[in-house]
Amino acid sequence: MELAFIPSPAHGVVHLGPIPLRGYAFCIIIGVFVAVWYGNKRWIARGGKAGTVADIGVWAVPFGLIGGRLYHVITDYELYFTDGKDWVDAFKVWQGGLGIWGAIAFGALGAWIGCRRRGIALPAYADAIAPGIAFAQAIGRWGNWFNQELYGGPTTLPWGLKIDAAHRPDNTPDLVTYHPTFLYESLWCIGVALLVIWADRRFKLGHGRAFALYVAAYTVGRAWIEHMRVDYAHRILGMRLNDWTAIVVFVAAVAYLVLSAKLRPGREETVEPVAATAEGPADGAAEEPAQAADQAETDAEQAVDFDKKPDADAAEDVAQKSVQS
Repeated sequence: MELAFIPSPAHGVVHLGPIPLRGYAFCIIIGVFVAVWYGNKRWIARGGKAGTVADIGVWAVPFGLIGGRLYHVITDYELYFTDGKDWVDAFKVWQGGLGIWGAIAFGALGAWIGCRRRGIALPAYADAIAPGIAFAQAIGRWGNWFNQELYGGPTTLPWGLKIDAAHRPDNTPDLVTYHPTFLYESLWCIGVALLVIWADRRFKLGHGRAFALYVAAYTVGRAWIEHMRVDYAHRILGMRLNDWTAIVVFVAAVAYLVLSAKLRPGREETVEPVAATAEGPADGAAEEPAQAADQAETDAEQAVDFDKKPDADAAEDVAQKSVQS
């Protein structure tokens, strides 16, 4: 009998009258808000305008959700498109099933569209939002806790996760506690976010390198956590598909880090042209009073010269008349 364990929620949904409030959806929504809020702070610190991250997020978030769901449905198609399965379940996102690889890829596409509309370079935006994405993943993983899914093998450790009989693997129906891989990944993502924040401050990462560091660091943790999971997954050469994906993405991220540092060292001086241009009118407005004062002084001098000239001419005429007399 386990002396200590992490309990699982009895229900993943609470009904507020006719409205179902689902824990999985709440975790995703809270994660998105945190990512946008913190990304906005980092964007402003880099010289961008407040609200730009949210405006681009309007494109990135829906694309990310669609991409995450597509990756899950495609890689686990047998859950929805085989005999005895209902294909309509493929649209029930609240039941779980968002692949981070598809979410990042499609989210980047949506962010690119939003950045292009604002005249912003995607790498600069990605650097600002990178730690926020890691924090969002840390929060979103708790959605798996509400659904009692994506756990690891059996364990008697004090932090073992108690799984109800209805959600246990078929080969271990009598075992109660399992490795809480959702918690492991949540803590790992927090560590990744802190690593990116530290490295960005220490080395002034730019041109997408902060985002590449986030990707590389996340894939390292995801690989060993994925190896612990006991849920069904496609395997290639004895390894889970997500492990292979993590390896490929890790290599790509590291390659980008190295090449980008050589080709474009340093950090962008300007991340948002609109913000830089907006300072122009303010400077021009400050110069206008000085220009007006200079013009007024010139007009005054001309007026004085004009007033003095007739008097001088009159005095010259009087002098000439005196000589003639």
